Amino acid sequence: MTETASPDRKKTNREGVLWVLADMVLVSGGMTALVKAQGITYPAFQLVFIRSLIGLMFILPLIWRHRSAMLAVKHPWQNISRISCNAIALTSQFLAYTMLPLVVVNAISFSRPLITMAMAVLMLGETVTRLRWIGAGLAFAGVLFMLAPGGVEWNLGLLAVFATVIFGSLAIIQTRMLRDENTTVMMVFYTVGLAAITAVPALWVWKPVAAMDWIPLLAIGFLAQAGQYCFLRAYRMADASVLAPIGYLSIVVVTVSGYLFFDEVPEPRIVVGAVVVLAALQATAWLERRREQRAAAER
Repeated sequence: MTETASPDRKKTNREGVLWVLADMVLVSGGMTALVKAQGITYPAFQLVFIRSLIGLMFILPLIWRHRSAMLAVKHPWQNISRISCNAIALTSQFLAYTMLPLVVVNAISFSRPLITMAMAVLMLGETVTRLRWIGAGLAFAGVLFMLAPGGVEWNLGLLAVFATVIFGSLAIIQTRMLRDENTTVMMVFYTVGLAAITAVPALWVWKPVAAMDWIPLLAIGFLAQAGQYCFLRAYRMADASVLAPIGYLSIVVVTVSGYLFFDEVPEPRIVVGAVVVLAALQATAWLERRREQRAAAER
C-alpha cells in the first residue's frame, strides 16, 4: 500500500489542512483586519515593532534553551540581510493594508512565487521548465489585468504591495542560500532582528497608544504568533503538495473579512484577475506533478 493510500497518512493530511485553515482565519481573517483598522491611527513601523516584540516574548524560552546554538551562527551578515528584507516586506505589507482593499493586497501578493522563480534563476542558477514559464506568464497577465486602467487605483499603497512582493521574494532567496544554517537560529534571528531593525524608525514615528488600543495591538502580535504555530504544525503533519493548493483559499478569507469589517466589495476586474493568477499557478503545479508521476512510472 502506498503512502498516499495509507489511512493514517490521509488522517494526518486532513488534520494538516485543518491547521492551515486555522492559520488563514487567524492571520488572513483576523490579523489583517486589525492591522488595517489600527493602521489608520498608528504608523506601519510602530505596528511591526509591537508585533515583533510580542513574538520575542513567545520565543524567549526557545532562545534560552538553544543559547549555545546562538553563539555558533555560520552566516551572521547574510542572516541580517535576510531579516532586513523581511522587515521592509512586512512594513510595506502593513502599510498596503491600510491604503488598499484587503483582497487587492492579497491578490497581487500571489505574484510573489513568480518573482521568486525569476530571482532563483538569476541569483541561484536554478533551472525552470518551460511549463513553469508559461504558467508564470499567464499569472503575470492576471496581475496586469488587475492593474490596468479601470482596475486598481495607483497610489502609495500599490507601491507598498510591490515592495512587499520584491523584498519578500529576496528574503525567500536568501533563506534558500542559508540551507546549512540552524533552523532555530534562523527563527530567533527573524524575531529578534525584526524588533531591532524596526525599533529606531518605530520610535521616530511613534504615536502615544490609547489604553484601549493596546488590546487590538497586542492581538495583532498574538494572532501572528498563533498563526505561525498553526502553519508550522500543518507542514510538520501533512504533505506540502496537499497544503499548497489550500493556501490559495486565503483570498476567500480576506474577501469575507474585508466585506464584514470594512464594507469592501471587490471589483469584477479584481475577481477575474485573481482567478487567472490562481488558476495559472495551480494548473502549472498540477501539470508538473502529473509529468513527474509519468516519468517515475516509465522508470
